[in-house]
Amino acid sequence: MNLGMVTYNLGRDWDIETLIANCEETGFAGVELRTTHAHGVEVELSADERVAVKSRFADSAVELVGLGSAFEYDAVDPGELRSHIEGTKVYAQLAHDLGVGGVKVRPNKVHEDEGIPLEQTLEQIGVSLRECGEFAADLGVQIRLEVHGRTTSDPVNIRKIIDYADHGNVFVCWNSNMTDLIEGSIDANFASLQKDIRLVHITELWNDYPWTRLFELLRQADYDGFCLAEIPESSDAIRLMRYYRALWAALSGGST
Repeated sequence: MNLGMVTYNLGRDWDIETLIANCEETGFAGVELRTTHAHGVEVELSADERVAVKSRFADSAVELVGLGSAFEYDAVDPGELRSHIEGTKVYAQLAHDLGVGGVKVRPNKVHEDEGIPLEQTLEQIGVSLRECGEFAADLGVQIRLEVHGRTTSDPVNIRKIIDYADHGNVFVCWNSNMTDLIEGSIDANFASLQKDIRLVHITELWNDYPWTRLFELLRQADYDGFCLAEIPESSDAIRLMRYYRALWAALSGGST
């Protein structure tokens, strides 16, 4: 396993040069670039600018692990739903041009209060992901569904969405939510999603989440991808990142 970071929220105000420099200084090996943040890696980049970004990461010790979007597929309005699907495809093209392995998307909400059954929304999300997965597969880019949202963060619902998607290029981004726990254990929910996990987000390593067990399960699953820190900003970011990396290594058995 490798340690990296998400630019949400730590790093949200860093340009690419600062981001790479800070990661290199503190031993963070990869980043997922969250859209709309100061790094400026967006679909508006020209072909030459995309080449420049790809080359800058290739020349560094930091891997561009993924692009983090806010695309979601629950919308009741068909036009809004279509805009998220087509936006995902454009973002997947950006990922391809940058040599990035995947795009993170998310479920975010359901509409039971509007009379729409939960299962209908889960199926709609899954079917939409299938279309995105098919498109991105031709580009060599994974679609990674974050375990996210008030109701949709329940791994049981994520499992249903992935099953509705039924596509070999739609995967899971484990998000380390407290809703992962059943009677204090993440084992059952982890097992239900294990074969589809391609990315892991981790949060504050001092909290009550069973971090040691998560890392143990990831090792047992032969997970060799990234654990990406998704933590708040700090006025002393370098110091925070050094402490975070040391704690991650102690809990995960990773290298310092």
